[in-house]
Amino acid sequence: MAQYSVYIQYDDVDKIYIASIPELQGCMAHGETKEQALKELEIACELWIETAKESGREIPKPALYAEKV
Repeated sequence: MAQYSVYIQYDDVDKIYIASIPELQGCMAHGETKEQALKELEIACELWIETAKESGREIPKPALYAEKV
């Protein structure tokens, strides 16, 4: 997950943090703290990638990751 962009937002209505990975459509998680939301997002990311592999879908590359030369 480290290479992917992560977006974290606080939801005032539900009083939770929502974390998502824009490159992986629909890959989101939430928690009462930023740390909890990120931990849950790691799990969601692993499951997203595992499911994509099983169904033969393409796994997007990280948008902002630059390989070291």
